[in-house]
Amino acid sequence: MAKRLTIKTLLDAGHRQAEVAELTSVSERSVRRVEREPAPATLDDAAARVARRIGRPSKVSAVRDKVTALIAAEPSLPSTEVYRRMQLEGYTGKKSALFALLAEVRPASPPAPMVRFEGVPGEFCQHDFGHVDARLVDGSKLRVHFFASRLKFSRMVAVSLVPDETSESVVRSVVAHYEAFGGVPLVGVFDRPKTIALAWEPATARVTAWNPTFLQVMGELAVAPDACWPYRPNQKGGVENLVGWVKGSFFKCRRFADLEDLERQLAQWLHEVNTQRPSRATGEIPESRMAVERQRLRPLRVTSADLVLRFPTYVTPTATVSFKGAIYSMPPQAIGLPATLHLGKDHVRIVAGRFDVRHPRLASGARSILPEHRTAMVAAVNGQRGKLYLLRQQLMDLGPAVVDFLTEVVHRRPARWSEDIHILATLYDLHGAGPLLSALARAHAQARFTAQAVARELGHDELQLHPTTPEIQ
Repeated sequence: MAKRLTIKTLLDAGHRQAEVAELTSVSERSVRRVEREPAPATLDDAAARVARRIGRPSKVSAVRDKVTALIAAEPSLPSTEVYRRMQLEGYTGKKSALFALLAEVRPASPPAPMVRFEGVPGEFCQHDFGHVDARLVDGSKLRVHFFASRLKFSRMVAVSLVPDETSESVVRSVVAHYEAFGGVPLVGVFDRPKTIALAWEPATARVTAWNPTFLQVMGELAVAPDACWPYRPNQKGGVENLVGWVKGSFFKCRRFADLEDLERQLAQWLHEVNTQRPSRATGEIPESRMAVERQRLRPLRVTSADLVLRFPTYVTPTATVSFKGAIYSMPPQAIGLPATLHLGKDHVRIVAGRFDVRHPRLASGARSILPEHRTAMVAAVNGQRGKLYLLRQQLMDLGPAVVDFLTEVVHRRPARWSEDIHILATLYDLHGAGPLLSALARAHAQARFTAQAVARELGHDELQLHPTTPEIQ
């Protein structure tokens, strides 16, 4: 229609048809046809095509009146239900065409105004998880998980690399970031993953069940948790998308040699955005506004060094407690008791009734069996046969290398392997798991499948065995 109006204007200005055709890049035949037409009343091409009946008739036009009447009667009727009903009415067109008609006839909801939930000094801190495939200089990619925090008034930012997106990573990162900020705000604003909120009411958005580990730490910090709907960053104390900003400003525009180089560049970038670069939201450097906000932050009640998380558990029939795939021993008298596991950064403390046991923290699949617990378990088992098989099981729990070694021992001396079990168990008590496994591997490599050979590897030459318990000189 704009082209038609141009042709009309040039003709009215006195240009010849050939000149108009050359100026508008159309044929002279089209110029003559447009000259005979009335001047365009509108530049709406879509309306003109409908008026001129250009194109194949749409199948959806046959049900337009029915769809309009249906939506007028039931405005909130789902689109899929409208499609189903129109099929019953004989509609044979595509779903996409009907949905396009629905978008046209369904009354549009008025757009919700954007509300900026900005905070006063010391009020809000936004927290969020993110992950990204960081690009390395050799062309490969490295999957990185990170946790980001930002104070709303000053726009001071803290970002930490985390191993996963569990509740422990959340709370330890939150405490570390509050330490970096120099205090805690009134409110911490989070999304709604299961590490934060277990259940909520969709209608009111009110959280009905918080993750107990998360809630415990928020209570120790005296910070009020607030959970917003995912993908609505303006509810977190600002319109900016924190995770998207970190990805776009740092991870996606840089290359890294390795993980160590990434951590170094991240520290440099955080120093730059916090102390040198003005925030786009405030126009000021975050560190300059932090002088005001820091006065309103409250002192930390717990630090990352002494943060201990509590988890309910129980002592199994094997006198152990399992946590995140790791096994920790307990006295046999604690079997069946409910227990509380106190999880530190590098240690585990288990309290079950009057029993209070401390272990080093282990990775998934590892075992921490204290010698006094092994001895007590053997003493608690009735009968020499039961004690023997318990000792053997304790050794086999050390790993496949012990299982392979004992397999050879049992098959080579089927009537006397019990002596080897007693000797190996005593070596375990004297030297611990690491030295025992090393000595056993050396004996295995030399095809010396006897407990005496393992004892010699550990420096014991003379063996004196008690009928039930060996004593190694």
